[in-house]
Amino acid sequence: MANPIGKWHEEHVYFQRLLGVLRHEVDQLAVGATPNYGLMLDVLGYLRDYSDQVHHPREDAVFAIVAERSPEHRKAIARLQQEHRVIVSHGGRLRTLLEEAAADAMVLRAEIEVAAATYLVYYGNHLAAEEEEILPLARRLLSDEDWQQAKTAATLRPDPLLGPQPEARFRDLRRRIAVEAA
Repeated sequence: MANPIGKWHEEHVYFQRLLGVLRHEVDQLAVGATPNYGLMLDVLGYLRDYSDQVHHPREDAVFAIVAERSPEHRKAIARLQQEHRVIVSHGGRLRTLLEEAAADAMVLRAEIEVAAATYLVYYGNHLAAEEEEILPLARRLLSDEDWQQAKTAATLRPDPLLGPQPEARFRDLRRRIAVEAA
């Protein structure tokens, strides 16, 4: 089987870059400028539609196997699973606020800043914990069959941002991430 840990890590790197793009736009609010709400919505759209529906279910399948084989890590895994739910909830709230702001509805900047800060901190810390705690365990504990089982825990579909043919709405976002990574 192809390197599933490498793929998982690669997705985390892109998620961090996306969070950086989102953070940059939130910083625009902090200095009184108008952020690019469309770009912010694209970042959230990708993270909510792909990460929450494909990446996280696969991780949850890996978490279950790791918890079974390494009971001393069950609390850490339970926390990470809880964080998946928090990320979904706060991502939904942030998306709603951004959609309202993009439609010129009256939304307090502070509301967007608080929702974005919560989302960014939770997501960033979550990725770091997975990289430090779970990826090394998964590398050691999972077989090729386990990885195949985890891969089928979510609907198989091409990644709309990282795949060979990104969806049209994500092409500019992919270019921006590539430029910032260089």
